[in-house]
Amino acid sequence: MIASRENRWLKRFRAALSGDRGDDGIVGVEGVRLVEAALGSRLPVEALLVSDSGASHLSRILPVLAADVPVLQTSDKLFAGVAGTRAPQGIAVLAKPRLATIENVLPRAKLLVIMAGVQDPGNVGTIVRTAEAFGATGAVTCPADGIGTADPFSPKALRASAGSSLRLPILSAASSSIFFAQLGASKIKLYAAVAAEVSTATSPLWRPWEIDWKIPAAILIGNEGSGLPFEYVRAADARVFIPQAAATAPVGVESLNAAMAATILLYEAMRQKHASRERRP
Repeated sequence: MIASRENRWLKRFRAALSGDRGDDGIVGVEGVRLVEAALGSRLPVEALLVSDSGASHLSRILPVLAADVPVLQTSDKLFAGVAGTRAPQGIAVLAKPRLATIENVLPRAKLLVIMAGVQDPGNVGTIVRTAEAFGATGAVTCPADGIGTADPFSPKALRASAGSSLRLPILSAASSSIFFAQLGASKIKLYAAVAAEVSTATSPLWRPWEIDWKIPAAILIGNEGSGLPFEYVRAADARVFIPQAAATAPVGVESLNAAMAATILLYEAMRQKHASRERRP
């Protein structure tokens, strides 16, 4: 039982649940579903913290918790002081995500989604969740024009991913040019998601259904405001755009949200992969 807000464990949970991963890469995972996702993914867990009311979840958690993981309990008030949500469920763990590497991602890659300068952690988490749901074999984060991509393991991104960030292999590519070259060497086609009016590149411009998604492919999604840098588009094997209905008002929809665009492209990739196995009645 922890009764002081200055307790070292509470300080560690407070930092982790605010998004501070520290040098050891430990993340704070809060909420019963995300805690179950972390334990179900067999991630290394440093400690479990429950509040007085959150202790009601222990019957679901303890059967899958390693015996050597300390179980800490505190008051609802103290837990609320370390939690990163407005209405905490009273349960959290400190876990260490598995970081993917080039060596264990590219040889198995069938479908990747690359987030280049996607700053909104909600978008990042949603893209990772969609990627897992539609059969992607991994996700990649990289910077674009000096703009980094939000941490997929930050509290908001974790919640938006509904636990997918803890299961789907996620690779951090510090150098996009080197990574794009590695994709080519691995015979993985790179498709840059662009607006239809982008015409400065010389690569083909295709609609989602015109691409053969049954071969290994990677989808490149850019920054919410500025999109993809020209050199990223030029490095792609082709550009892909999502047609929209004609505007019904003087001011129509300018473009789709980054996560929504990724969802449409990932769904089309899954649809094609399964189409040959499905037979209409």
